[in-house]
Amino acid sequence: MTWRGGLRVYGTLLRAGIAGQTAYRTSFALELAGAGLLVGLDFVEVLAIFTQVPLVEGFSFPEVVLVFALASVSFAVADLLVGQTDAVIQHVRSGTFDVVLLRPLPTLGQLAAADLQPRRLGRIAVSVVVLVLALRELELDWSPARVALLVVAPLAGTVIFGSLFVCAGALSFWLVEGTEVGSALIYGSAYLSQWPIGVLGPVVGRFFTFVVPAAFTGYLPAVALLGRSEPTGLPAWVGWLCPVAAAAALAVAALCWRAGVRHYVGAGG
Repeated sequence: MTWRGGLRVYGTLLRAGIAGQTAYRTSFALELAGAGLLVGLDFVEVLAIFTQVPLVEGFSFPEVVLVFALASVSFAVADLLVGQTDAVIQHVRSGTFDVVLLRPLPTLGQLAAADLQPRRLGRIAVSVVVLVLALRELELDWSPARVALLVVAPLAGTVIFGSLFVCAGALSFWLVEGTEVGSALIYGSAYLSQWPIGVLGPVVGRFFTFVVPAAFTGYLPAVALLGRSEPTGLPAWVGWLCPVAAAAALAVAALCWRAGVRHYVGAGG
């Protein structure tokens, strides 16, 4: 199949999935609102903490909100695009992954396109609003480099979280009960990425920076945008390396997924 034919098939799958989920408009509107409410509830936690303390690891409320918003936007977009990979475990258990393998299309793309969840747009919208409000409150001195980082950071964060989704999905090819492990990896990283890494302690903080690069989705780009020193001792320029961290995460995710697909032996294996 040519790449144009593949794109047409993907387009058909996407349109069919979106049409089916938006057929009942009232229900869809409520789902959008519910997805946005999840971000609101997470933000309430940040707000509640700052009613008790003026700073968190040396960061003010607007600065932490910037970290929160960058990470939330990245996670929300990744969840929309590849969050469906958590369905791999059902395909593996039932043997229907054989059908996915028989189609002349990449397996990961099929899974992502077959069950796209438009309601997740509500989470993206609220996260973007929070980001805009944080930037207005901070009144940063904008330079071309800072503008470029503001554009690149959410894209890199999306790739990082998307890679975590893929790695978690790949675990299903080895673990019978891999859902819990995958959820801990994805949602644990998403939660911790919304805070300065100093709150995690030196060991855990470095783990979620250099092993699982969650800090590159919100915290480190925010430090670079703010133009301030990093309290845990990392160089100030590390936040500008979020595209490098995203490329590394993508490479690891690709290797894990390919290894998982090769390990799959089918329903009768």
